[in-house]
Amino acid sequence: MPAKKIIIVGGGNAGLSVAAQLLKKDRSLQISIIDPSSKHYYQPAWTLVGAGIFDINKTVRNEADYIPKGTTWIKDAVVSFLPDENKVVCSSGKSYEYDAMIVCPGIQLDWGKIKGFKETLGKNEVSCNYSFDLAPYTWELIKNFKGGTAIFTNPVSPVKCGGAPHKIMYLACDYWRKQGILDKCNVHYLSGASVIFGIKEYADTLSEVVKKDNIKAHFGVNVVEIDGNIKTVFYEEKNPEGIPVKKEMKFDICHAVPPQSAPDFLKDSPLSDPKNPYGYVEVNMNTLQHSRYDNIFALGDCTNAPCSKTGAAIRKQAPVVVQNVLALLAKKPMAGDYTGYSACPIPTQYGKLMLAEFDYSNKPTMTFPFDQAKPRWSMWILKTKLLPWLYWNKILKGTA
Repeated sequence: MPAKKIIIVGGGNAGLSVAAQLLKKDRSLQISIIDPSSKHYYQPAWTLVGAGIFDINKTVRNEADYIPKGTTWIKDAVVSFLPDENKVVCSSGKSYEYDAMIVCPGIQLDWGKIKGFKETLGKNEVSCNYSFDLAPYTWELIKNFKGGTAIFTNPVSPVKCGGAPHKIMYLACDYWRKQGILDKCNVHYLSGASVIFGIKEYADTLSEVVKKDNIKAHFGVNVVEIDGNIKTVFYEEKNPEGIPVKKEMKFDICHAVPPQSAPDFLKDSPLSDPKNPYGYVEVNMNTLQHSRYDNIFALGDCTNAPCSKTGAAIRKQAPVVVQNVLALLAKKPMAGDYTGYSACPIPTQYGKLMLAEFDYSNKPTMTFPFDQAKPRWSMWILKTKLLPWLYWNKILKGTA
């Protein structure tokens, strides 16, 4: 009987950990990972880089060093899916067939959706920790700030690591407090979300931090333009009648986050959810199997599952996908069940962190035997020391 062919689209956290876990279960599988990137990034540390406590060069390694032995790396980019033919087509013109496919290319940063943003990034005191090249500039801005208006933005779309847009704000305020200048800082948070955090227990803690740092939070706003030359953010805010009104705010420094969506090659494919404005892959939220194509699964930031887009979510999704793919290939019932678990480590100051854990029910699902809504030093150590080590040494190798 010929070996089953599995194609994994994407060689990030999700793709590599799933490939490694599949091989541990069945060495006979023919697994191909399609990804054009020669570098692999540990993105959760970029907030720490922006806060001046992590070396950016320690967040990047060679992709080749992490491709699991026994798999084939196709260094190419998928341009189209032909699910009725069990085939994908790449930018090289080559096509590849599969018995089962796992889709996990991550999320796309839509820099161009905010007018002027791309042009002013990395200069004019505008930065963004969602970029390897820009996170160090964030620290330059925070370190050299002597007071004035600091704006932090969060888009209306879902984003990967939903806490990142405000994590850096809390660390900046703590740094400025330690420098004795926080009372000279006019800090604004322009967020497309309706609340500071979606789970009450954690939101209560963050609301106290916002109050302590004297942050002025504006919810339900949509940043539409950043003009670095005149240091102005333009945004839409709904009036009492619900009509968007364009407003503007001057800044001295600005940390802005772009809207995000599924990669274009997914958006325009038969795999995307036609009802989802961001083009995410349509899956069953528990089995992570495609809603219309039985031998296709997806996980990570690219799916329409109503969970947070985090590495912690991927860690719980990967074994479910592995279990269900193997069941499908063996023509057995699928028992893998993802309950929406995610985690968001939110530093509230240097040396203290709140580890928010939750699932589809939007109720806290705490791992540790203490109240995780309270920021702690131990959770700071978990975020800054333990998790980066686990990522490179265990998670990508399928052993954690």
